[in-house]
Amino acid sequence: MLTIYGCYRSRASRNLWLANELGMEVRHVPVLQTDRVKDKSAPDAPMHTRSEAFLKVNPNARIPSMTDGELRLHESLAINLYMAKKHGGPLAPKDLAEDGEMTMWSIWAMTEVEPHSIQILYNLAAKPPEQRDAALAARSIEALAGPFAVLDEALARTGYIVGGRFTVADINLAEVVRYAMPAAQLFDAAPRVKAWLQACHARQGFKDMVAARDKEPA
Repeated sequence: MLTIYGCYRSRASRNLWLANELGMEVRHVPVLQTDRVKDKSAPDAPMHTRSEAFLKVNPNARIPSMTDGELRLHESLAINLYMAKKHGGPLAPKDLAEDGEMTMWSIWAMTEVEPHSIQILYNLAAKPPEQRDAALAARSIEALAGPFAVLDEALARTGYIVGGRFTVADINLAEVVRYAMPAAQLFDAAPRVKAWLQACHARQGFKDMVAARDKEPA
Protein backbone atom coordinates (compact mmCIF):
# COMPACT_ATOMS: atom_id res chain seq x y z
CA MET A 1 0.00 0.00 0.00
CA LEU A 2 1.14 3.53 -0.71
CA THR A 3 2.44 5.04 2.52
CA ILE A 4 2.71 8.72 3.46
CA TYR A 5 5.14 9.68 6.21
CA GLY A 6 4.55 12.98 7.96
CA CYS A 7 2.17 14.86 10.20
CA TYR A 8 -0.79 17.02 9.28
CA ARG A 9 0.99 20.10 10.58
CA SER A 10 3.53 19.90 7.80
CA ARG A 11 3.63 19.84 4.01
CA ALA A 12 2.23 16.31 4.24
CA SER A 13 -1.14 18.08 4.45
CA ARG A 14 -0.92 18.43 0.66
CA ASN A 15 -0.65 14.70 0.17
CA LEU A 16 -3.34 13.87 2.69
CA TRP A 17 -5.75 16.37 1.11
CA LEU A 18 -5.16 14.80 -2.29
CA ALA A 19 -5.71 11.31 -0.88
CA ASN A 20 -9.08 12.53 0.44
CA GLU A 21 -10.02 13.94 -2.96
CA LEU A 22 -9.07 10.75 -4.76
CA GLY A 23 -10.75 8.46 -2.24
CA MET A 24 -7.40 6.71 -2.29
CA GLU A 25 -6.58 4.26 0.47
CA VAL A 26 -3.19 5.12 1.88
CA ARG A 27 -1.24 4.17 4.97
CA HIS A 28 -0.38 7.24 7.05
CA VAL A 29 2.64 7.02 9.34
CA PRO A 30 2.78 10.07 11.65
CA VAL A 31 6.28 11.58 11.71
CA LEU A 32 6.95 14.81 13.61
CA GLN A 33 9.54 17.46 12.95
CA THR A 34 12.44 16.78 15.34
CA ASP A 35 12.19 20.18 17.02
CA ARG A 36 8.64 19.34 18.13
CA VAL A 37 9.81 16.34 20.21
CA LYS A 38 10.86 17.29 23.74
CA ASP A 39 12.75 14.11 24.66
CA LYS A 40 13.98 12.36 21.54
CA SER A 41 15.68 9.61 23.53
CA ALA A 42 12.60 8.65 25.55
CA PRO A 43 11.45 5.05 24.98
CA ASP A 44 7.99 6.30 24.04
CA ALA A 45 9.18 9.21 21.89
CA PRO A 46 7.15 9.53 18.70
CA MET A 47 8.79 8.93 15.36
CA HIS A 48 10.45 12.12 14.17
CA THR A 49 12.56 13.29 11.27
CA ARG A 50 15.80 12.22 12.95
CA SER A 51 14.52 8.83 14.10
CA GLU A 52 16.68 5.99 12.83
CA ALA A 53 13.65 4.27 11.35
CA PHE A 54 12.60 7.36 9.40
CA LEU A 55 16.11 8.15 8.17
CA LYS A 56 16.01 4.78 6.41
CA VAL A 57 13.04 6.14 4.46
CA ASN A 58 14.40 9.64 3.88
CA PRO A 59 18.05 10.37 4.69
CA ASN A 60 17.31 14.07 4.09
CA ALA A 61 15.39 14.07 7.41
CA ARG A 62 12.44 15.96 5.93
CA ILE A 63 8.72 15.31 5.74
CA PRO A 64 6.70 14.28 3.88
CA SER A 65 8.01 11.15 2.25
CA MET A 66 6.16 8.45 0.37
CA THR A 67 6.82 4.82 -0.37
CA ASP A 68 4.97 2.73 -2.93
CA GLY A 69 6.53 -0.68 -3.17
CA GLU A 70 10.20 -0.08 -3.92
CA LEU A 71 9.64 3.54 -4.93
CA ARG A 72 10.53 6.35 -2.53
CA LEU A 73 9.62 10.00 -3.12
CA HIS A 74 10.39 12.90 -0.79
CA GLU A 75 9.03 16.21 -2.11
CA SER A 76 5.37 16.97 -1.35
CA LEU A 77 4.49 18.41 -4.76
CA ALA A 78 6.22 15.58 -6.61
CA ILE A 79 4.42 13.07 -4.40
CA ASN A 80 1.09 14.65 -5.33
CA LEU A 81 1.83 14.55 -9.05
CA TYR A 82 2.74 10.88 -8.73
CA MET A 83 -0.33 10.02 -6.67
CA ALA A 84 -2.68 11.75 -9.11
CA LYS A 85 -1.19 10.02 -12.13
CA LYS A 86 -1.14 6.64 -10.39
CA HIS A 87 -4.82 6.96 -9.50
CA GLY A 88 -5.99 8.56 -12.76
CA GLY A 89 -9.31 10.33 -13.20
CA PRO A 90 -10.15 14.03 -13.56
CA LEU A 91 -7.55 15.26 -11.04
CA ALA A 92 -4.75 13.73 -13.11
CA PRO A 93 -3.40 15.04 -16.44
CA LYS A 94 -5.34 13.76 -19.42
CA ASP A 95 -2.38 14.02 -21.78
CA LEU A 96 1.28 15.02 -21.99
CA ALA A 97 0.44 18.71 -22.44
CA GLU A 98 -1.56 18.83 -19.21
CA ASP A 99 1.16 16.85 -17.48
CA GLY A 100 3.64 19.53 -18.47
CA GLU A 101 1.36 22.34 -17.34
CA MET A 102 0.72 20.71 -13.96
CA THR A 103 4.44 20.20 -13.44
CA MET A 104 5.14 23.80 -14.50
CA TRP A 105 2.62 25.31 -12.09
CA SER A 106 3.82 23.10 -9.24
CA ILE A 107 7.41 24.24 -9.77
CA TRP A 108 6.19 27.83 -10.13
CA ALA A 109 4.41 27.56 -6.79
CA MET A 110 7.57 26.26 -5.14
CA THR A 111 9.95 28.85 -6.64
CA GLU A 112 7.88 32.00 -7.18
CA VAL A 113 5.38 31.87 -4.32
CA GLU A 114 6.40 29.69 -1.39
CA PRO A 115 9.66 31.47 -0.42
CA HIS A 116 7.56 34.58 0.20
CA SER A 117 4.23 33.12 1.34
CA ILE A 118 5.89 31.08 4.10
CA GLN A 119 7.52 34.24 5.47
CA ILE A 120 4.14 35.97 5.51
CA LEU A 121 2.71 33.10 7.53
CA TYR A 122 5.63 33.05 9.95
CA ASN A 123 5.91 36.79 10.49
CA LEU A 124 2.25 37.80 10.51
CA ALA A 125 0.68 34.82 12.27
CA ALA A 126 2.64 31.70 13.21
CA LYS A 127 5.54 33.05 15.24
CA PRO A 128 5.09 34.66 18.66
CA PRO A 129 4.77 38.44 18.24
CA GLU A 130 8.18 39.12 19.76
CA GLN A 131 9.85 36.89 17.16
CA ARG A 132 8.18 38.35 14.08
CA ASP A 133 10.06 40.36 11.49
CA ALA A 134 7.71 43.04 10.20
CA ALA A 135 10.17 44.24 7.57
CA LEU A 136 10.58 40.73 6.16
CA ALA A 137 6.80 40.30 6.05
CA ALA A 138 6.45 43.59 4.17
CA ARG A 139 9.13 42.61 1.65
CA SER A 140 7.45 39.25 1.14
CA ILE A 141 4.07 40.86 0.49
CA GLU A 142 5.67 43.20 -2.04
CA ALA A 143 7.44 40.28 -3.72
CA LEU A 144 4.17 38.37 -4.17
CA ALA A 145 2.27 41.18 -5.88
CA GLY A 146 3.64 40.15 -9.27
CA PRO A 147 3.07 36.38 -8.94
CA PHE A 148 -0.46 36.98 -7.64
CA ALA A 149 -1.19 39.12 -10.70
CA VAL A 150 0.13 36.34 -12.95
CA LEU A 151 -2.04 33.77 -11.21
CA ASP A 152 -5.08 36.04 -11.28
CA GLU A 153 -4.74 36.39 -15.05
CA ALA A 154 -4.30 32.62 -15.51
CA LEU A 155 -7.46 31.97 -13.54
CA ALA A 156 -9.43 34.37 -15.75
CA ARG A 157 -9.64 31.72 -18.46
CA THR A 158 -11.56 28.97 -16.66
CA GLY A 159 -11.29 29.58 -12.92
CA TYR A 160 -8.86 26.68 -12.51
CA ILE A 161 -5.16 26.23 -13.16
CA VAL A 162 -5.14 23.49 -15.80
CA GLY A 163 -7.75 21.96 -18.08
CA GLY A 164 -10.74 23.97 -16.96
CA ARG A 165 -11.35 21.69 -13.97
CA PHE A 166 -10.12 21.12 -10.42
CA THR A 167 -6.93 19.06 -10.53
CA VAL A 168 -3.86 18.15 -8.52
CA ALA A 169 -2.31 21.40 -9.80
CA ASP A 170 -4.92 23.36 -7.83
CA ILE A 171 -4.08 21.46 -4.66
CA ASN A 172 -0.35 21.96 -5.13
CA LEU A 173 -0.75 25.67 -5.71
CA ALA A 174 -3.52 26.29 -3.17
CA GLU A 175 -1.48 24.79 -0.35
CA VAL A 176 1.36 27.21 -1.13
CA VAL A 177 -0.87 30.26 -1.64
CA ARG A 178 -2.66 29.46 1.62
CA TYR A 179 0.40 30.55 3.59
CA ALA A 180 -0.11 34.12 2.37
CA MET A 181 -3.64 34.40 3.76
CA PRO A 182 -2.60 36.70 6.66
CA ALA A 183 -1.84 39.33 3.98
CA ALA A 184 -5.42 40.10 2.98
CA GLN A 185 -4.31 42.93 0.71
CA LEU A 186 -2.74 40.47 -1.71
CA PHE A 187 -6.06 38.73 -2.20
CA ASP A 188 -8.04 41.97 -2.41
CA ALA A 189 -5.79 42.97 -5.32
CA ALA A 190 -6.27 39.58 -7.01
CA PRO A 191 -10.01 38.78 -6.71
CA ARG A 192 -9.85 35.68 -8.92
CA VAL A 193 -7.13 34.22 -6.71
CA LYS A 194 -9.26 34.97 -3.66
CA ALA A 195 -12.36 33.29 -5.15
CA TRP A 196 -10.35 30.31 -6.40
CA LEU A 197 -8.74 29.68 -3.01
CA GLN A 198 -12.11 29.94 -1.29
CA ALA A 199 -13.53 27.37 -3.73
CA CYS A 200 -10.60 25.04 -3.07
CA HIS A 201 -11.11 25.36 0.67
CA ALA A 202 -14.84 24.68 0.33
CA ARG A 203 -14.13 21.17 -0.93
CA GLN A 204 -14.86 18.33 1.46
CA GLY A 205 -11.44 16.82 0.94
CA PHE A 206 -9.80 19.97 2.26
CA LYS A 207 -12.25 20.28 5.15
CA ASP A 208 -11.56 16.69 6.21
CA MET A 209 -7.82 17.32 6.10
CA VAL A 210 -8.15 20.45 8.23
CA ALA A 211 -10.37 18.63 10.74
CA ALA A 212 -7.69 15.95 11.15
CA ARG A 213 -5.01 18.61 11.41
CA ASP A 214 -6.91 20.39 14.16
CA LYS A 215 -6.97 17.18 16.20
CA GLU A 216 -3.20 16.91 16.00
CA PRO A 217 -1.25 18.52 18.88
CA ALA A 218 0.29 21.85 17.94
